[in-house]
Amino acid sequence: MVSISYETPQETRTRLRRVLAEAAFEVLAGQWAYHEYPAGPIPQPSANALALVRDEESWSVLEPARGDEAEVFGVFAFHFPAAADNSGFVGWLASELKDHLGTGVAVLCGYNSAQGGVYDYWLVPTQLLGKAEAHVRSLAAEGGEGSQ
Repeated sequence: MVSISYETPQETRTRLRRVLAEAAFEVLAGQWAYHEYPAGPIPQPSANALALVRDEESWSVLEPARGDEAEVFGVFAFHFPAAADNSGFVGWLASELKDHLGTGVAVLCGYNSAQGGVYDYWLVPTQLLGKAEAHVRSLAAEGGEGSQ
């Protein structure tokens, strides 16, 4: 369910740190990349593919890297508790990571009703995955302590 929150920036930050602390956080093994396929019939991605997206010109499949890609990513994921008000989470955490890592992120969302609803896959340059993980864990620890 989409939540609408009217709060100060500090209230938002406090709420989203608490949401982060309560979320299930997982770092996926390996390196990941987008592979492109012509528009038309749906391509058959590998069994390990995380996402299949298209525009008017091509399909894009996020799956394990093969070793010949120009851009390779590390991936981590969040599943949120069903009652969590995570509105604004992507923008907030993307800004936190940009400030801390010096790079942007890509975020893909899905929905799994058995695990609380919306979940996110976050992509960062593979060489920054360890720093991103450490920063996320630090923010989650602060949210779990109820600090501001």
